[in-house]
Amino acid sequence: MKKFSYSELRDFLQSKSIDIESTISNDSYFFGISSLELARENDITFFHNNKYTNLLALTKAKACFVTKDYSKLLNKLCVPVIVKDPYTAYALTTNFLFPKQKSNGFINSCSNIDDLATIGNNVQVNYNVSIKENTKIGDNCILSENVIIGPNVVLGANSIVMSNCVISNSSIGKNCLFKPGAKIGEKGFGFIPSSKIEVRHIGNVILGNNVEIGSNTTIDKAALHSTIISDNVRIDNLVQIAHNVQVGKDTIIAALTGISGSTRIGNNCIIGGQVGIAGHLIIEDNVTIAGKSGVTKNIKKNSIIAGFPAVDIKKWKKSIINQYRKKNDS
Repeated sequence: MKKFSYSELRDFLQSKSIDIESTISNDSYFFGISSLELARENDITFFHNNKYTNLLALTKAKACFVTKDYSKLLNKLCVPVIVKDPYTAYALTTNFLFPKQKSNGFINSCSNIDDLATIGNNVQVNYNVSIKENTKIGDNCILSENVIIGPNVVLGANSIVMSNCVISNSSIGKNCLFKPGAKIGEKGFGFIPSSKIEVRHIGNVILGNNVEIGSNTTIDKAALHSTIISDNVRIDNLVQIAHNVQVGKDTIIAALTGISGSTRIGNNCIIGGQVGIAGHLIIEDNVTIAGKSGVTKNIKKNSIIAGFPAVDIKKWKKSIINQYRKKNDS
């Protein structure tokens, strides 16, 4: 982690529209960012959770991102850096310290690029990458070791595909990130149950801009049309998205979730870990689904649901309380 001055950090945060106020001198320096508990005397830290209020008086950090209301609780050796949202300031500071990887423009001689593939400017292609026919790689992309991309793929500019990913039959926007082992655009789970006759999948996958796909996550291509993941979606590790699913903008999907075929998920939804969603459902905008829920019916917008089968979270909590009381009364 590089040594940096307060003025460098302040200027970076202000460039991201973060209002910042502190008495710390511009030439004060830091060696890194850390938690309240583990911070050292030349670190900057942050406070965003009331559970850790007691650590404000104990931290050894030189400075702390904190709201004005809590700044008075800091010990005298830790200078408050007052911001509206300390967690956002922390997140941006990590981007300041560890900027996004940039392409070196080098194409490894041990890669295999089909004659019918098109490679943009300043593309980095690492060892043992295979780029198949009818594939177009945008400018400044990075393809890490053992990636297989294509056939029939368009990869937007500034995207990063990490090691051991396989992407086929997909149209992908700009600034996307695929973590190691992701599989995009493979055949879906389709066959006649009695005879096991396969349903050939001839569709594709469409990903918007600024989408992040976790490690070992799979997104199946559609049977006939498109499986669609919209702009700014974040998908965690070990998620299964089946054929023909549509996911709206800004939605977040946590690890070990499974979404069955042809289900439509709205904008700005939050889906907790280990959620199972049945097929051919409509989940409207701004829905929150608690972890380990099983969704078996359509969900109206702005709902918060939990349990199996998933219901309004208030009803679910009452049900859990009643079960607990019955158990103790028996």
